[in-house]
Amino acid sequence: MSRFRRTVVAVALAAATAALATAVAPAPASAALPTAAVALGDSFISGEGAGAYAPVVDVNGVAQTFPGWTAPNSNAFFCHRSVNASLHRATLPGIQDRFNLACSGGQPHDIATASSARANGRQVAAQLDQLRAVGRTHDIDLVLLGLGSNNSSFTFGDVAEKCANRFIADAWTGWWEFWAYLGGPVEQEPCTDADLATATQWSAATAETTTAVRQLLATLREIDADGQHRVVFQDYTNPLPFDLDPTFHSEDSRDDTRDKFRALGAERYAAGCPIHRASLLPGHRFSQGLGTLVRSTRDTLAAEFSGADLVYLNVQRAFDGARLCESATSPTGALATPIRLQDSPPNGVFVTSLAGKDKIAIQRIANTCVSYFQTCQESWHPNAAGHQVLGQCLSGAAATSARAVACVRASNGSITVS
Repeated sequence: MSRFRRTVVAVALAAATAALATAVAPAPASAALPTAAVALGDSFISGEGAGAYAPVVDVNGVAQTFPGWTAPNSNAFFCHRSVNASLHRATLPGIQDRFNLACSGGQPHDIATASSARANGRQVAAQLDQLRAVGRTHDIDLVLLGLGSNNSSFTFGDVAEKCANRFIADAWTGWWEFWAYLGGPVEQEPCTDADLATATQWSAATAETTTAVRQLLATLREIDADGQHRVVFQDYTNPLPFDLDPTFHSEDSRDDTRDKFRALGAERYAAGCPIHRASLLPGHRFSQGLGTLVRSTRDTLAAEFSGADLVYLNVQRAFDGARLCESATSPTGALATPIRLQDSPPNGVFVTSLAGKDKIAIQRIANTCVSYFQTCQESWHPNAAGHQVLGQCLSGAAATSARAVACVRASNGSITVS
């Protein structure tokens, strides 16, 4: 046998021996992925109103920091993902990392499709695409989901804007005048249930939300490393009370049932609650309707996804006793941000008082919110203290053995989840 042939045989035998050794040797154990909690959904989850907003990676992979007050509202930064959001304030034993993928203004559409693909959407990728990226590096054990207040039928921002503008128009103009607003004439009557959402709209919003969450649960089954994860369906808390503190019922012997009441309008704006008293109960019924929507979505999908760990978290009473204008010291001590507007051009200085301003000045300030929505989008959202409370609610929902829990604030400020 030639030297060349002897060398080839020797190399082949060595290779075979090595392969056999590899085959019988135990494979090294793969390192466990770090655990993660993820937040998905809209403004009540992203941390809108809590300040300290982190950069947000846009649809092109560029991290967007604050772009200035006159930048397009579609900028990814205005998702307003706060380091004070409830996800970051909750006590979550066993969770190593947390990812806030929610976006202020988020809709069911944005779960599976890029928000930038719809009108008035922000320049961010689909939330499921962002979730898949987390799933490649982490074992997802908890998902906090807040979805339903914004959809193709109605949005929380539109509802709030409608009722607040009706009050301001009523306070500063007579019945024979009209409110010169960029969105068109504004009524001067309190909001009714039908003004906020019709039965048809509720039905459409529920179907839309259920479809989006079904896509989320299917994706989690595909990407979760061990298939074990809890999804917490959080609903919404109303920033306003069932009735205002008596301090805000009238001013200069005028209440909000008569024509023109500028002093009262200025007083309520300063306190954070520019709204008719008659609009409050329809507003609470709207909040309760959102709770029904979220609970219905959870129950429908629990029946479809057998064995899925799905928990409904009711936070409608989480701000009891600490809503805007629930006490005479409002907005001090409230858990929600007051309505705050900027004058034009916007420069980051919020108008905290409308006292002494005429109708033209008020209209200019209100129209700034329309042209530059980022200047007022924090209004009537949980503030940092409010997200701290919602963090306690999430802590309880993450640890419960129940499928539905309510988070309630007692008169002494203590929080219970049961």
